[in-house]
Amino acid sequence: MSNPVRWFEIYVQDMPRARRFYENVFLLQLTRSEATAKDGLDYWTFPSMSADTPGCSGALVKMDGVPSGGMGSLIYFACNDCAVEAKRAEEFGGRIKDGKMPIGPHGFIALVYDTEGNLIGLHSMA
Repeated sequence: MSNPVRWFEIYVQDMPRARRFYENVFLLQLTRSEATAKDGLDYWTFPSMSADTPGCSGALVKMDGVPSGGMGSLIYFACNDCAVEAKRAEEFGGRIKDGKMPIGPHGFIALVYDTEGNLIGLHSMA
């Protein structure tokens, strides 16, 4: 059975601030979805997933009436060394909750808050 996770959305209050944070922490470019602009959403997608690589994609979303900073789910982002991205998170307005820590044979994790108050996880094998 394949991984059932297909998509995630991270809700934000200040899209330019949130985009700056994620683009700089993970060294990537988000893409604006024009299709959702007509519905009153501000929607910026992470790089698309492809059939030959693992993982899923998602988006930053600004939607009236939907607050950021909820604690219902925790998304982990893959990293080469999660301590590097945790440091970048702090440099770009986020806050480290838990620095790099071992999780046995599964590698290492760190937990950080983004600029919108969302808690995200960072995972690496080194």
